Amino acid sequence: MLELLHQVFTDYTLRNVALGSALLGVVGGVLGAFAMLRRQSLLGDVLAHAALPGICLAFILTGSKQPLLLLLGGGLAGWLASLAVLAVLRHTRLPEDSALGVMLSSFFGFGVALLTFIQHSNNANQAGLDQFIFGQAATIVASDVLAFVGLGGVALFTVGLFYKEFKLLSFDPDYAQSLGLPVRGLGTLLTSLTVLAVMVGLQTVGVVLMAAMLIAPAAAARQWTDRLSALIGLAALFGALAGVSGALLSATRDNLPTGPLVILCISAILLVSLFLAPLRGLVWAWLRDRQNRRRIYLERLLLDAHLLHNHAVLTPQTLAQHRRESLSAAERELRMLQAWGWLEASSTGYALTPTGHAKAHELEAAMRVGAKAPGGP
Repeated sequence: MLELLHQVFTDYTLRNVALGSALLGVVGGVLGAFAMLRRQSLLGDVLAHAALPGICLAFILTGSKQPLLLLLGGGLAGWLASLAVLAVLRHTRLPEDSALGVMLSSFFGFGVALLTFIQHSNNANQAGLDQFIFGQAATIVASDVLAFVGLGGVALFTVGLFYKEFKLLSFDPDYAQSLGLPVRGLGTLLTSLTVLAVMVGLQTVGVVLMAAMLIAPAAAARQWTDRLSALIGLAALFGALAGVSGALLSATRDNLPTGPLVILCISAILLVSLFLAPLRGLVWAWLRDRQNRRRIYLERLLLDAHLLHNHAVLTPQTLAQHRRESLSAAERELRMLQAWGWLEASSTGYALTPTGHAKAHELEAAMRVGAKAPGGP
């Protein structure tokens, strides 16, 4: 691993690939956070797939395979696709998911048709265009990295400039409109910035896998925080980490594609976050749920013990009869309450400690308040 890190600084190709992948992760993570909050996760998929016909048309019209020119064509096609989606939603009753699905299929189908046409033409310069479908990070050179820096810098600078407006648009667009903000224009601007992120990722992960780099970093970050600023920062960090990790892994063996490995890395980060993030992780949620069930069980058990202590003799036999359970279960439950310091042994059986009395009175008071509250039983 140390040798690979050293190669990042000394190997020209690996350095460019790692920097390009990291830039993609940062820009995709930041803009994907807003797309996820606006529930437009599929929009990134549409923009990525819609870029293919733009790339093909740029090649047909110019005959050049200069990466920046092809990316501009793909970005323009993606931007037109986003405008088409907005127009369909505005002037028809088609649901958003249906409109996005139709545009994705239509533009990608058109792109595949154009790509097939180009491949069957006599233009010898067409070789390699199909690599934009799955990406070809190994072809990234220093000029491409500089282009990515320019595109990503414009996107990140604009997000910083309109951060408050984008935040309001993502959480409460109706309130933003009531304040006089140009909600429709801000939405179009945010979509246009997502197009820039797609342009950065086309050469690295391709049109098919680009959607994952927009959504997965934000989805992973969402498991760790409820604050937008922290969400954006974590999404950028996770995206950059996945980009660099994928580039380093692809350098360990020959013929290992960088783009799919980047996606696998961000998928691994997402899975770890889904299971282990303290805020929303499934493991922590299961532990919290288990603790809550145990707490409720012990509190009900304490109330039963308190009732018997006040009106009868608290023994394993009376508790078993009251709770309609076996004597061994009652003995185990009494030992549990004793371990918590709520019970102590007495000459006749068991008695509540001062702590147990206080806890029982607290629970009874809470139950009375709940019963008196509106909607209470």
